[in-house]
Amino acid sequence: MPDLFGLFGPDAQRRRLLRKAPPGPLADYLATPFPARSMDWREVPFLALDLETTGGNPEQDEIVSFGWVLIDRQRILLSSARHRLVRLSGAMTATSAVVHRITDDEVAQGEPLADVMADLLAALAGRILVAHYIHTEVGFLEAACKRLYGVRGLFPAVDTLALAGAARDRARQPPRKGDLRLGNLRRQYGLPRYPAHNALSDALAAAELLLALASERKGRIDLGMLLKPAG
Repeated sequence: MPDLFGLFGPDAQRRRLLRKAPPGPLADYLATPFPARSMDWREVPFLALDLETTGGNPEQDEIVSFGWVLIDRQRILLSSARHRLVRLSGAMTATSAVVHRITDDEVAQGEPLADVMADLLAALAGRILVAHYIHTEVGFLEAACKRLYGVRGLFPAVDTLALAGAARDRARQPPRKGDLRLGNLRRQYGLPRYPAHNALSDALAAAELLLALASERKGRIDLGMLLKPAG
């Protein structure tokens, strides 16, 4: 029986996309193999990411800011923390400005999306993405790659929301409304309170929550179950 994960899994998808990607940041990122499925999570290099956006639709809305931090061998590398504002092509919506408190004047001084994406992809090479409700981050990264490089990219990821939900299922404790929000989960695990809707503080919050959730699991974690390849 062939290894179907090997034939159709994230690393096979990575090689196929690499053949389509133009030379540049995305191709360089895809040229680096993803961590092996059998790797112990304690040895896996991660990058925790949060994005603030002008709305919830990756095909129409824009990324306003990026925040990321690296995790190596169960340690959050604070020296790697980055917070980057992006210069928008359109106007900031009033609703999004209220949420993340970033003004039009601030984003006018931001960097081009291409520059920030190039740095993120370089930092992410060979790592697994971490975020709380990963669909937002993966969706916007895919859309950004499509616009910049003509290829949607591939981002294997660990979703701390999904991990927390699985932990509740194992404990037979169905979550109540709001229990799986990032701030509420951090409170349950005795983690400090950070300001919400700041890309860097939310990335740090997700990184700490990942370590708290993963440390509870008994024995090895099947990393293949945690990988969430983009569709």
